Amino acid sequence: MALAPGLRSSVRIVVADTDTAVAMGSGDVPVLGTPRLLALAEAAAVAAIRPSLEPGQTSVGTSAVMEHKRPSPLGTEVVVETELTEVDGPRLVFRFTARHKRLPGSPDDHILVVGAGQLERVIVDRDRFLSRAKHE
Repeated sequence: MALAPGLRSSVRIVVADTDTAVAMGSGDVPVLGTPRLLALAEAAAVAAIRPSLEPGQTSVGTSAVMEHKRPSPLGTEVVVETELTEVDGPRLVFRFTARHKRLPGSPDDHILVVGAGQLERVIVDRDRFLSRAKHE
């Protein structure tokens, strides 16, 4: 599979105590923490390109811009969808959107956008990257 715009992936979780702002140290409310939302987007980006990387290659995050628009309480299923939108040599740009359904018993049961943003990752040789990291 070629590394080209259009590659997609998604990750899905049900918000648990370990996913909350309290657990992440980013707040004191028991809802999906912003750092966890960003980690989910990164995981989806990694999954989208994994089959297209050469042996020995990996990608590392270099930039993230995100808007966390609404809370996702404990028990909410959150889906983060990521799409590769640009390939510029080793530099990769992704767009992502996170959504959840309203909890059962809510006034309506439609899909809500939780957050969205853009990620940049760079393809690197895993061994060279780790070797350099040990000496910096």
